[in-house]
Order: sequence, then C-alpha cells, then structure tokens
Amino acid sequence: MRQKNKSIPIKTMTAEFSSGISIGKAHFDEQDIMNLDDVRRSHRDNYHSFFLLENGTTEIEIDFQQYTVKPFSILYIHPHQVHRIVALTNVSGSFLRINSEHINPEYLHLLEELAPLKPLMVQEDIFSILANSASLCLTLSARKNQQLYHALLKDSCNTLIGLLTSMYLEGAIPVDKLSRSEIITKAFKASLQSDFLAIKRPAAYAMGLNISTPYLNECVKDVTGYPVSYHIQQRIILEAKRLLYHSDKSVKEIADALGFEDYPYFSRLFTKVTGMSALSFRNKNRD
Repeated sequence: MRQKNKSIPIKTMTAEFSSGISIGKAHFDEQDIMNLDDVRRSHRDNYHSFFLLENGTTEIEIDFQQYTVKPFSILYIHPHQVHRIVALTNVSGSFLRINSEHINPEYLHLLEELAPLKPLMVQEDIFSILANSASLCLTLSARKNQQLYHALLKDSCNTLIGLLTSMYLEGAIPVDKLSRSEIITKAFKASLQSDFLAIKRPAAYAMGLNISTPYLNECVKDVTGYPVSYHIQQRIILEAKRLLYHSDKSVKEIADALGFEDYPYFSRLFTKVTGMSALSFRNKNRD
C-alpha cells in the first residue's frame, strides 16, 4: 500500500555527510531491496546522484518511465526528478551524491542543460576509467585528517563528474554545430525548467530571450515539432502528475502550488493535455 504523504518526500543526506558530498560502494541483492523502504518509495533527492553499475541489474522508475540498468552503465538523477527502485539483482557499483554548490559551475550548467538523462551504457574500458576515478574519490574521502581534505575530495569528485558528463555529451550535438533554431530552443527549455511555476505565457519566455514571440514559436516548432505552448503545458502537467501520484494534496492545493489562481482553468488544462481529469489520473494510478 502506498504511504500517504502531503507532499513528495525529499531525501536528504545524513548528518554524517553534512559536508554535502557522499561517495561510496554499494552491494545489494534481491533480499536487500525489501529493507530499503526509503528508496523503494517514490521520492526526490535534495542533491545530485551519480551511479556506476558494475554488476547486476537494477529496475528504476524515473518520472513514470521504467528503465532496466545493466553493466556497464552510468546513471544521473537530477534533484527535481521523482524516482524509486523497483527491483534489483545482485547489484554492485559506485555512487556519488553531491550538493549543487560543490559541483564545478561549468559541469553544473551542462547537467542542467542535459537533464533529464536516461541511463547510459558505456564500453567496459571506459567504465574502468570511471570506476578508477570513483575509487580515488573514495580513498580521499577516508583521509579526513589530511591537509586540504575537503578541497581534494571536492576536486576529485568534480573530475569524476566531468568524466561522467563528457560521456553524456558524446551523444549530444556540439554547441558550435547547433543551428540558430536549436540554440534558441535549448535556451527556452532551460528557462522553462527553472521558471515554469512563475511564467506560463510564451510571450514572457520570448521577452526573456530578447526575441519576438512568433520567432520563438517558429524556432521551437521547427526543432521539436510542437509550439512553445505545448512545452509549457507538458512541463506543468508533469509536475501536476508528480504531485497527484506522490502526494495527497487536493487538486485545488496542487493548482495553487503550480501557480494557478483559477482552479477550474487548471482542471480544464489537465483534462485537455492528458485526456482525463486530475482525479481520474490519481485514482487510475493509485494502488
């Protein structure tokens, strides 16, 4: 039975890792998952999570999408994503949890642009480099009495983050090869991710990018096949779905949380985008 929550649970680092960095090795079998209530239950983290899966198989659900993660794979989970472990089989690998303020600003910017990211399988020799980098981070994390301890740990973890980010970048189009429309669409999506609660009009996004609304719409539709309004609505409804499924807020409370003073309008928008009412979505997807 799903545990009732007034809001989506947010997992924080334990007091042991008050420095904002947690690096370690993980070993779990099928039985262990039964004792991991905090990860089996859908939640958000207040930090960035990186996983290097060396052995075994993990079934993970991220924002209503289920993925099967196999060796040798890397996985990045952004703080805003809702996720849970569904199942695992003889899993071992390395993990890094780190707060935003400790991530190299260039890497953080890239991760914000790339997110959301799917699990990525890499070649075994590349994975070995990543695993060795994680091992160095783990070794340094144990040397707490060493001079410059935190600086060395932070720098080594950022080396790992840089390597992991570069793996995802290999599948992305280089910035210098993006068309004008792709550059504008990328900027719009980044702005949408940070501002969707406060800004809901295409014209406001266009103003923020110093371009006209018709031109923004033309660029976004050319790249994605959908107009600006579609992306705004999809981002809002994704957050609404998260709150409907993972919290026990009323539909009116969810509308308020998403910045809608006009509750009936929010209800109509949800039905228009999903084909069902907000309550129907909740009832259909609840246990």
